[in-house]
Amino acid sequence: MSGSSLIFPMFAMVLLTATVLTILFRSRVQAVRENPATLQFFRLYQDGREPELSAKAARHFSNLFEAPTLFYAGCLAAMVTGQTGTAIVALAWGYVAARIAHAFIHLGGNRLRWRIRAYFLSWLLLIALWSMLALGVATRG
Repeated sequence: MSGSSLIFPMFAMVLLTATVLTILFRSRVQAVRENPATLQFFRLYQDGREPELSAKAARHFSNLFEAPTLFYAGCLAAMVTGQTGTAIVALAWGYVAARIAHAFIHLGGNRLRWRIRAYFLSWLLLIALWSMLALGVATRG
């Protein structure tokens, strides 16, 4: 497989992040319109409490800039080192699928039992991706 094939799972993560940002924006607009929060609250995030719907979206959006940075770095490292075989690409897509499931669960019914499983699975896939990269570099000598 060519290195460019890893661009697609990376782009899918970017689209997931953009989707969550859209959900966040819409939930905050809804919160102001329905009056559980005011514009004043969103200026400094003080003097009140953010409604649950927008708080979940805000937390999830922030989370997409935490562990996924290691995913992006791993994909770039795979491209730089020429380790873009089927297994690496499959792990990358598996990570994306687990993160999409995590987002769907978190922003939906937020069943903690299922959310933790999706999150843990994404970490297992990320560790597997990085392990394959490290092993590939180590065996090249």
